[in-house]
Amino acid sequence: MTQYTDYHAPDGLRTRGTVIVVPGRGETQATYARLGKRLAADAYRVRVIDTPAVEDGDATTSLTDFGHRLAHAVEDTGDDDGVVDPVVLVASDSGAAAVAALLGRADAPGLPHADAVVLAGLPGPTSAVVGTWDQELDIRTFCPAHRGTLTQDSGVRRGSLGDPLPDALLTAAYAADLSVPVLLLVGDADPLADHTALTRTTKSLVRARLSVVRDAHHDVLNDLQHRSVAAEIVTFLETLRNGLKPLIAVETSAW
Repeated sequence: MTQYTDYHAPDGLRTRGTVIVVPGRGETQATYARLGKRLAADAYRVRVIDTPAVEDGDATTSLTDFGHRLAHAVEDTGDDDGVVDPVVLVASDSGAAAVAALLGRADAPGLPHADAVVLAGLPGPTSAVVGTWDQELDIRTFCPAHRGTLTQDSGVRRGSLGDPLPDALLTAAYAADLSVPVLLLVGDADPLADHTALTRTTKSLVRARLSVVRDAHHDVLNDLQHRSVAAEIVTFLETLRNGLKPLIAVETSAW
C-alpha cells in the first residue's frame, strides 16, 4: 500500500480546497476511492491516508505519532504556492475518534493545520458482536457496490469492528473542545453509535452540526445514501468557503 492515495481536481479548474480522508477500523485507502473521486470532481484536492493505530494504554504516544503523520500528509499536498485552503479533515469510525481527540489537544506540539472537520460514524463505547463476514457487512453498509469493494479488497481486516477502541480515546474524542467548524454524520441505523452522546457533544461545540442519515448504517460515508452524504459534505465545504453562510436558502416549499 502506498503512503497516500491522491485525487486531483479536473484539469483547468482551480482547486477549491484540500480534503484529507482518514479511514476507520479495518479499512484501507481503497475503501474511499468512490468518495475521493466524487469530491475531486467538485474541484477539491483529496488525499486518503492509512487508518491511525491508537494503542490501548498508550493513547497519548499513538495520537502524537498520528498527529505528526497527519500534519505531514497535509503539508505534502502543497505545491509551489503552498497548501490550498481550506483544509478539511474527513474521518470515519476510529479515524474520527483519533482526529477529534487529536485536535482537542490544543496545546500539543505538531498539530496538523485544519480549518474544519467532518466526523462520520464516530462510535460509542459499544463494540460490535462480529460473527460472519456477512454479519459484519450488515453492520457496515447495505450498499451492494461497497459490500463488494470491501469483500474484494484483500487489505480489509475482517472482524475489526469487534476490536474495542481505547476508553481514553473515546473519552477524549467526545470531550474535545473543537474550535473549528465540525460536521458530524451518523446513520440512524448505526448500531455502534451513541446518539445521545453525539447530540450532547454537538451542542457543546461552538460551531457544529449533526446530520443524521436515514436508514444508514455504520459506514455512513459509503452506505446506500452515499450520494446524498457526499452532497452534504460538498455543501459543508462550500459553506465553509463562504464564511459559514449558506449559499442556498429555501424560501418556500411544498415538501
